[in-house]
Amino acid sequence: MGLPARKLDRRYTYGDYRTWPDDERWELIEGVAWNMSPAPFRRHQEISLELERQIMANIGDGPCRMYHAPFDVLLPDNIDEADDEVVNVVQPDIVVVCDPAKLDERGCRGAPDWIIEILSPSTSKKDLAEKHALYERHGVREYWVVDPGNRFALVFRRGNDGRYGDGLVYERNATVACPALPGCSIDLGRAFAQAG
Repeated sequence: MGLPARKLDRRYTYGDYRTWPDDERWELIEGVAWNMSPAPFRRHQEISLELERQIMANIGDGPCRMYHAPFDVLLPDNIDEADDEVVNVVQPDIVVVCDPAKLDERGCRGAPDWIIEILSPSTSKKDLAEKHALYERHGVREYWVVDPGNRFALVFRRGNDGRYGDGLVYERNATVACPALPGCSIDLGRAFAQAG
């Protein structure tokens, strides 16, 4: 499977994105449209479901909410930017948002507290480069990249300087605390075991 298709002919916005067919999934990164098709592999789905189950067990009655793709996350460059002018719209595999003011009927506007991307052959370069830079710049507190093939998670946490740094590698059987969702720990071994 190769790289996802991209629309490079011009800079696109959320206004353009909302006119595209509902049966196509796209993301916008700096106005470049990235096709999200095809559907993820079974292993990807099983890991995602187990991570979601563990997160939901820790959400409780607090303000935090978890969502999974397809779920639009708009990352405007400034607070006054109109939705239709936003050039960064992503659909992470898993999103945790703890500020209800960021949520509306279409998704989330602004940086979520925690994003998890599960690598697939067609998205790994985008997840590790373009999305990493985008999430860091827009202030996502915690960004996890889960690699189903090699069975590890690469965890980036925003430091006081606003940067992620090198990230921490957690092997297949690690239990990883998530400061973005206090009290939550993820058992990677259970997540990877679900994928066979």
